[in-house]
Amino acid sequence: MTDLVSFRPEILRDVNSSDAPVVAKTIGWVERVYRLGFVRKGLILAVLALAWELYGRWLGNPLLFPTFGQTVQAFVENIVNGVIPQRMLVSLQTLVIGYGIGIGLAALLTTLAIGSHIGADLLETLTSMFNPLPAIALLPLALIWFGLGTGSIIFVLVHSVLWAIALNTHAGFRSVSNTLRMVGQNYGLRGLKLVRLILIPAAFPAILTGLKVGWAFAWRTLIAAELVFGVSSGSGGLGWFIFENRNQLETANVFAGLFTVILIGLFVENVIFATIERKTIRRWGMQH
Repeated sequence: MTDLVSFRPEILRDVNSSDAPVVAKTIGWVERVYRLGFVRKGLILAVLALAWELYGRWLGNPLLFPTFGQTVQAFVENIVNGVIPQRMLVSLQTLVIGYGIGIGLAALLTTLAIGSHIGADLLETLTSMFNPLPAIALLPLALIWFGLGTGSIIFVLVHSVLWAIALNTHAGFRSVSNTLRMVGQNYGLRGLKLVRLILIPAAFPAILTGLKVGWAFAWRTLIAAELVFGVSSGSGGLGWFIFENRNQLETANVFAGLFTVILIGLFVENVIFATIERKTIRRWGMQH
């Protein structure tokens, strides 16, 4: 019997040899810093600012295209004299109201769509009708219905927010597996409880995407609306600040207003939404 058994020769490997695979290695501080996302984004912004400065100096026409330094100077001056903070507060107050109403209506429509076939048909019909309609196209009607001021802006904001959030939320709810639904139903969850405890956590990546898209639509719609009729009782938002300075040929102030719009957008995306994503989706293991 022993003659039929073949023995495999032992193989000895020198773990200290250069052929041994590297399991772990130390990395330098440059690579460690480069792996930080905010550092890479900061480098991109620095390159863009440098290109802006160089092009402005090469053009040599501040009335047409001020340099980055001139824009920052105008931005600081308008921060110190309180103009930009005041206009920014007006814009953000209007944005929060319109964005909140849009989220509430989107939640109502998607809850109805999940609860019944009629609700789903209603949501699909309304989104196919109104989602392709640009919010700016509703400005004349908003002006007739709500007059000159905040009410008209809130109306177009709700339109720009509602359909993006509703579509993404409904798509997220529909992607939830039937297994999760049946687990919730076995625990006696029905209606709003099922939506709140099962569907929303499972579909939260799609919901958060809808919130981001809705925010972007709302922010740019707000600035565009304020450019048209964003002044009420002698005060206006950032869009009106840009419009006023354009009429006065204060191009540096126009760029300062646009710079403020960009900074607010970067803050919301990279601080507020990034924090929500880190504390929910990544914490739950739904995203790397």
